[in-house]
Amino acid sequence: MSLVDDKPGLSRAPAAQTDIDAMMLEIGRRARAAAAVLALASSEQKDKALHAAAAALRADTPAILAANAKDIAAARDKGLRDSLVDRLLLDAGRLEGIAAGLEVVAGLPDPVGATMAAWERPNGLKFERRRVPLGVIGIIYESRPNVTADAGSLCLKAGNAAILRGGSESYHSSTAIVAALHKGLREAGLPEDAIQSVPTTDRAAVGKLLTMPQYVDVIVPRGGRSLIERVQNESRVPVFAHLDGLCHVYLDAGADRDKAVAIAVNAKMRRTSVCGAAETLLVDRAVAAELLPPVAEALRAAGCILRGDAAARAIAAGMDPASEADWDTEYLDAILSVAVVDGVAGAIEHINRHGSHHTDSIVTEDPAAAERFLSEVDSAIVLHNASTQFADGGEFGFGAEIGISTGRMHARGPVGAEQLTSFKYLVRGTGQTRP
Repeated sequence: MSLVDDKPGLSRAPAAQTDIDAMMLEIGRRARAAAAVLALASSEQKDKALHAAAAALRADTPAILAANAKDIAAARDKGLRDSLVDRLLLDAGRLEGIAAGLEVVAGLPDPVGATMAAWERPNGLKFERRRVPLGVIGIIYESRPNVTADAGSLCLKAGNAAILRGGSESYHSSTAIVAALHKGLREAGLPEDAIQSVPTTDRAAVGKLLTMPQYVDVIVPRGGRSLIERVQNESRVPVFAHLDGLCHVYLDAGADRDKAVAIAVNAKMRRTSVCGAAETLLVDRAVAAELLPPVAEALRAAGCILRGDAAARAIAAGMDPASEADWDTEYLDAILSVAVVDGVAGAIEHINRHGSHHTDSIVTEDPAAAERFLSEVDSAIVLHNASTQFADGGEFGFGAEIGISTGRMHARGPVGAEQLTSFKYLVRGTGQTRP
């Protein structure tokens, strides 16, 4: 029986902890069994499941959009701001994009079984390092229903079982999407337990998921700082951390004016609710007087509120004063903090002190400045003359992503199918013994 009420956005009083624990352990047991099947599934079988799931998403569009309408109504009743509602919203175009994304993932090379390296030792032993699935991956995310399909498809492609725990705001949408994914799995003869969603919005389920190392091999949290901190503090399972996207655009002394305007506006305003949206604009003091006014004017014309330090406000009128907290704030809205810095060294220092190691960009025609920025900014993604909104697995050619990992484990930046594998060593001999 579901632990979630049928009313949009509401859950019943928390079930007894023992009931939550038993439910999560059963989900974990089934996921582990499914992972054993997926690890041996052929590329053709996995790709068939993905294509069939894409077809099911298209066929089920009316039902999925109806489920999404429940989530949107509940979000508006809760008073969520428009930028957060936008993260929840599905329409026919976005749903088609999700379906097409499944087909893109199906068309990617299968990472499982790929030989990463091979060599032979003087004693005749032959060594091979081969990619294998991680096993069972728990994905904890907030309000984006598209993550349900992205995470499920990438885990499947890499031969992993997925346990999905989406946010309560997107519960109905995610449940409908998982139903379509299950149709694809059935058509390909793969277990539905390969992709499971947690059937409750009770936060106790998250706590249990974090303490099931016997069933879960990796946790991927995707959401706000409070979620990430909880996962990192409580998890007994390795974590691919996806911190908030405190992204920067730095306009260097060598920046081309037209590129500076176009990149700054796109990085902030293309979609303000995504983790790759710029939250701080840095401008080299040497060119701030000539570069900042046109950039600020273009941003304001696009509907952006600017909060500047004293130097920025003196150059471009109409900015609100920036507080110290602004440099550490992920707005996810049409708000941008602006600071004047002393060259590329000042930009690097500001980013490494205030950034979240997510995505940062330099705009310059100076190759030396660009290379220094690329080398010294300690972020998962560092760009030159390009918008931070390219922080997306699809733009990297990964088909989709589970998130942008800001840690320093092997999965850093967009986490695609290849990053959801580990490896093992195969050693072949002809009777060798060690002296």
